[in-house]
Amino acid sequence: MIDKAKSELIMMDTQVTAKMKIYDSASEVFDTIVDPERIGNFWFSSSSERWKQGITIILKYDEYNAEAAIHVLEVVENEKIVFSWGEESQEKTTVTITLKEEDEKSTIIEVKESGFKEEDPDLVSKMLGQKEGWVYTLTCLKAYLENGISSLRASLIH
Repeated sequence: MIDKAKSELIMMDTQVTAKMKIYDSASEVFDTIVDPERIGNFWFSSSSERWKQGITIILKYDEYNAEAAIHVLEVVENEKIVFSWGEESQEKTTVTITLKEEDEKSTIIEVKESGFKEEDPDLVSKMLGQKEGWVYTLTCLKAYLENGISSLRASLIH
C-alpha cells in the first residue's frame, strides 16, 4: 500500500511549493532577499554579493560552518528570482521565487523548488524536508520584515 502511494506521488509532481503573505511591499521583500547584508536577518548569514542574473553567489551559514554556491538564472526586480543549487552534491534543483504585490503594504511570496530526481528512493523525505525548510525561511522573512525579529534564523534544532 505504501509503495503504491509513493509511486502515485512521484508520478504527480516533483516540486515543492510554499506560499505566504507578508505585510510589506514587493520592493522591500525583494531587496531583503538579494541584499548581501539583509539576507543575514532571516536566512543565510551572508551572501557574497547582491543577486543578479548570470552570477554565482556564495551563501554562508556561520552557525553550521557551511557554505554553498547558487547560480542566479533570472532576476526580475520586485517580481521574480530564479536560481539553481545543489550541484556539488549531484542533487541540483531550481528555485523560483515570485512576488505578487497586492497593494503597497502586502506581498504574496511563493517559492517553488523543482528538479528532484523521481528515481531517488528518498524522494518523499527530501521533498518534505525542502517544503519544511521553505516554510521556515518564509516565516523568518515575515517575522523580520513585519516585526524586526532576526533571532529566528538558524534556530531550528535537527
